[in-house]
Amino acid sequence: MNTRVTQLLGIEYPIIQGGMAWVADYHLAAAVSEAGGLGIIGAGGAPAEFVREQIKKAKEITDKPLGVNIMLMNPEADQIAQVVVEEGVKVVTTGAGNPGKYMTMWKEAGIKVIPVIASVGMAKLMERGGADAVVAEGMESGGHIGSTTTMALVPQVVDAVSIPVIAAGGIADGRGFAASMMLGAEAVQIGTRFVVAEESIVHENYKQQVIKAKDIDSAVTGMSTGHPVRGIRNKMTKEYLRLEKEGADFMELEKLTLGALKKAVVDGDVVNGTMMAGQIAGLIKKEQSCKEIITEIMDQAKALLK
Repeated sequence: MNTRVTQLLGIEYPIIQGGMAWVADYHLAAAVSEAGGLGIIGAGGAPAEFVREQIKKAKEITDKPLGVNIMLMNPEADQIAQVVVEEGVKVVTTGAGNPGKYMTMWKEAGIKVIPVIASVGMAKLMERGGADAVVAEGMESGGHIGSTTTMALVPQVVDAVSIPVIAAGGIADGRGFAASMMLGAEAVQIGTRFVVAEESIVHENYKQQVIKAKDIDSAVTGMSTGHPVRGIRNKMTKEYLRLEKEGADFMELEKLTLGALKKAVVDGDVVNGTMMAGQIAGLIKKEQSCKEIITEIMDQAKALLK
């Protein structure tokens, strides 16, 4: 399927894997790229040299285009911005801020810059700043979320900018892909379904929680702090929501979630860890390879878009 996004990124299918912190390592990113999508290494809060190693290891597995997601609040964002240039990364997606200060350096290096946005205003700002495309991410997604649904956000962003729009949030199969195309998107970004990919390093306990999840099993914490996060309900989210209701301050809430994502991803602690996952988790029923996931999505989408 040929779109402006596949042409821009040099990929076979308009499917981009979300740059999930702790989850999107080189194993997953390389497997997605090898399968014809765009694999993304999630830098999250990692140090710059760790990100460099991840890029090098991914390139040992695949020679296809790869991306890095940079969380701009990372204390080492400046160094990571330099690392992606030095390591010849083709695509950068960004979150949690404005990548404007790095744009000239990245453009001169031939890097395609795709910020993740949650509003029309931010999409316009990113286009003016030189972004090559934007990921319009609805609040159905896992992890840090905005306040507008994918169905409402994507067509408004498509109408507001001339650069390609990539839909994200609540997409896990060919139906979600086809719907995104109907809304005017030219690619999709998928996170939760790749969490349970065979190549994903996520602990089996976490994967099984996603596979067993029902439609109502996600919760949003952090609304009171202005940093809402969606994940699968567990003891930790229950405690967090109780503290929020009682008016706990930011530091008390932060203490509860410190290191919680690593607990779930690495240690398999599904009681006290943060299991970031989107509302679409209830649709995901099995572990598959990245190739199987992408092939299944594209076959279903092509049948619907005839």
